[in-house]
Amino acid sequence: MTVVSLSVDPTEPSGFLRALFDLAVAAADPMRIVPAALPPRPAGRVVVVGAGKASARMAEAVETAWGPCEGLVITRYGHGRPCAGVEIVEAAHPVPDAAGEVATRRVMRLLDGLGEDDLVLALISGGGSALLVQPAGQITLEEKRLVTSGLLASGAPIGEINGIRKEISAVKGGRLAAAAFPARVLGLLISDVPGDNPADIASGPTVGYRGDAARALAALTRWGVVPPPSVQAFLEAGGDPVRPDDPRLGRVENAVIAAPARSLEAAAEAAREAGCAVEILGDALEGEARELAEAHAALALARQAAMAPGDPPLLLLSGGECTVTRRGDGVGGPNAEYALALAVVLEGAPGIDAIACDTDGVDGADEVAGAVIGPGTLAEAAALGLDPAAALAVNDSHGLFAGLGAQVAPGPTLTNVNDFRAILIRPKP
Repeated sequence: MTVVSLSVDPTEPSGFLRALFDLAVAAADPMRIVPAALPPRPAGRVVVVGAGKASARMAEAVETAWGPCEGLVITRYGHGRPCAGVEIVEAAHPVPDAAGEVATRRVMRLLDGLGEDDLVLALISGGGSALLVQPAGQITLEEKRLVTSGLLASGAPIGEINGIRKEISAVKGGRLAAAAFPARVLGLLISDVPGDNPADIASGPTVGYRGDAARALAALTRWGVVPPPSVQAFLEAGGDPVRPDDPRLGRVENAVIAAPARSLEAAAEAAREAGCAVEILGDALEGEARELAEAHAALALARQAAMAPGDPPLLLLSGGECTVTRRGDGVGGPNAEYALALAVVLEGAPGIDAIACDTDGVDGADEVAGAVIGPGTLAEAAALGLDPAAALAVNDSHGLFAGLGAQVAPGPTLTNVNDFRAILIRPKP
């Protein structure tokens, strides 16, 4: 992996941490990684389809390498890119809308009537679970929206949410690939999920699954989401899974071309080059954002207590995807909530700064990636009449950091390898 030199150093914590975030994002830029993953362009018909926050950028990269292509991909509003042949449709995320459903039905129609000599290039990235939406059976889009909204507000882990999405979809869980049969399918995937399992990325539209409708119903009950009658009936009937051994999946190949661990390592290499010691806590950390922040604050304080004067800075890196259980009516996201909770627990500890951002540039539903905190965060808030603890209590992390001018707002990054968290620790003054 090529290391990109930092333009700032650890003695400028805020700029240093932001530069590390930018490096992590750059490591997953489709314009870098897609061309290297493409085979030579086949002589026969090629149809490009896909969905996710990175899918438009991926399509742009494909056409840079192959020239104009036929196809359609669906991305989040504001994440479109210019393409010569592939049509880009923007739709809603994280709760699906009619634009996403109409576009998904068009994608599925593109797969009708393909032959053995044709290739379907499926460009899949995080966010595809909401963007690639065609409800199964008699379920309507509004009913699926109700289920999705309820789960997102419940604090359910994203993996469990996507499992339920897969159960009630006509396109996820291998159904897209099955619809393309007998054509060959090559799936290029940018992972935003723990473990980088292709079956979990955007709920696996090119990967079969065994189905567990009873488990999905139990999960809805566990998270307090009452399913509409059509969803209840469909799941009680056992769903309609495309199983991994389905012969229609026999000509499918999937390749994960970017993943959280690779982006964390890009940041780690650059930090080491800048003179830091680095500890990677994991690329698949999950759980309540504030609870993870409390654990990381305790770890940071313990690591600092063990440092001697003159020791090099220590960088704690982690990825994954946290959740937020709604307790109030504030505006926030899991990364900003993590950063706010971290600041509250650290109580202005000198020598500790941190950043928490989503690599897609969107934390929750707001057009902000996350925030940066430092030893002065609480004092600055107090001087402005802001109450961090009160903001945390009502999930208003974006509001608090907007008031402080501490938000990280890069705009759409056109990729998505999940959350990036970095804590920079220097010896006590």
